[in-house]
Amino acid sequence: MNLKARYIRKSTLLQNEARQLAKQQPDEKIFIDKISGAIPFSERPQAIELLNAVKRGEITYISVSSIDRLGRSTLDVLQTIEKFTIAGVTLKVDNLGLESLIGGKENPTFKLIVSVLANISEMERETLRQRQHEGIIEAKKRGVYKGREKGTSETAEEILAKYPKVVNYLNRKVKPSYTEIAKLCDCSKNTVQKVKKVLEIA
Repeated sequence: MNLKARYIRKSTLLQNEARQLAKQQPDEKIFIDKISGAIPFSERPQAIELLNAVKRGEITYISVSSIDRLGRSTLDVLQTIEKFTIAGVTLKVDNLGLESLIGGKENPTFKLIVSVLANISEMERETLRQRQHEGIIEAKKRGVYKGREKGTSETAEEILAKYPKVVNYLNRKVKPSYTEIAKLCDCSKNTVQKVKKVLEIA
């Protein structure tokens, strides 16, 4: 029995997933994560459910709209694809029009293109982060850089979208302490508590 699934990731609660559902098939089971792409695939709630379904043999074919839905890190993307391959699961990337397996064997064209695209995407994001960092340093030197202005506030959705990794840890059945989460997510304990309060009222 060939069971199909479609994996969707959107970065914020406000982001629309319609584009990623454009090529949805009626027989596909949908898995949607509302989380930052920086979070490893194996740590995302719905991705975990998908991987478990693969292990149980319930899913043999997975579709994604583009390769960056699986992750921002080249290593993470390739490791995720490797997990699917080992399990005999075919991955279809819609915008490439390619499948990872052909007749049960690895598609060399798919493997090459995905590896190149994942590397390019990672380099582009690293370049952007570096430019932003350099821009902030220059702005501070000129005395024109300002952080968040005093008195401004964020909506609940903005807070949850800003700290997806904190949300992920807080939603686990066995949660680390606030201090541990703060260290793992490189933020303050107060931030963890703020996100916790937002989750309680969301």
